[in-house]
Amino acid sequence: MTTEREYDVVLFGATGFTGRLAAHYLAETSRKTPLRWALAGRSAQKLDSVRRELAGVLPDASRLPVIEASSDDPASLARMARSARVVLTTVGPYALYGEPLVEACVREGADYVDITGEPRFVNRLIEHYHEDARKAGLRIVSCCGFDSIPHDLGALFTVQKLPKDEPITLEGFVRMGGTFSGGTWQSALNEMGAGAAAAKARPWAKDPLPGGRVVEELRPRVRKEPDLGGWACPMPSIDPQIVLRSARALDAYGPDFRYGHNLMFSSALKLAGVAAGIGAVAALSQLGPTRALLSRLRPSGEGPSPEERARSWFQVTFRGRSSTRRVLTRVSGGDPGYTETAKMVSESALCLAFDRDRLPPHVGVVTPAAGMGDALIERLKAAGLRFEVLEGA
Repeated sequence: MTTEREYDVVLFGATGFTGRLAAHYLAETSRKTPLRWALAGRSAQKLDSVRRELAGVLPDASRLPVIEASSDDPASLARMARSARVVLTTVGPYALYGEPLVEACVREGADYVDITGEPRFVNRLIEHYHEDARKAGLRIVSCCGFDSIPHDLGALFTVQKLPKDEPITLEGFVRMGGTFSGGTWQSALNEMGAGAAAAKARPWAKDPLPGGRVVEELRPRVRKEPDLGGWACPMPSIDPQIVLRSARALDAYGPDFRYGHNLMFSSALKLAGVAAGIGAVAALSQLGPTRALLSRLRPSGEGPSPEERARSWFQVTFRGRSSTRRVLTRVSGGDPGYTETAKMVSESALCLAFDRDRLPPHVGVVTPAAGMGDALIERLKAAGLRFEVLEGA
């Protein structure tokens, strides 16, 4: 990757809900650390509004560069990618708007991070861009928000406490409180509308691993977990796929690695209610007219208030075991979908821009753990996310 670029980081989608939060985070960071960065989006007028909004954080925000670029204008995307060491994008749904930017980054030699949780999009990037990105020494890293940083890096943090020459079984148990933005709602509807088979497809898992290594998902099941104080239900997200891809790339996960990903509920009644709600939305999203009606419930650009975000939180508890050792760990933080997601993706971009000498050797279309690993864990810990060992190790 060419490091002689005008900007260390370009934030594309700075006028959206999560993009604004990321802009505030980068502005705060640039007060303490030298950072060459720019705001990017479709409308110069809206970008200027964000720039004025940042004046309370960054005194010289009025001089912050802005770049007009649009997902339907390849030339503008190429110019933007050519100017950046790393492009950070919050523009979704990514299955609809994301691929042209990835193509521009690979062609123009820029690293890339996003906050997607869309399996179809990530699988398409692997198929279309992995080899070219690998040959160019680039890191194209999706899922750098709540999907899937806490789960992917939490799994890495946990397996590093276990012997890497023994089979490892690991489960993640997610608890959270919070709400969601219009962008997240639109992405979820778009992904559900594609059908369950598309979301579960894993073309990257077809090839055997060297040395006979095995990486598989645990059989999903609903059950009571008395030690964890609730009921566990398989969590329908991209997160287990990301963890399994990291395990395929990294020997630290052992010769035989099995992973299960669960959402925790305080009672069976709450579990049943949420499952019924998700099932209804998934069914309605299969039909164009009902999907259109659902999309109007929360348009893109809307999101929770500062007060709602302040009350939000998450915990991901990991229970790992090998032949000779057991460990219980936890990754936790505040508002998962927005405040912490903006922090996670911003620190991911900063990690790619400034920590290259400390990064794992994996390049191409890679996961957060494979592409950034311990360097990103250390950044996130310094930024306030908690990585803890509760028992064992």
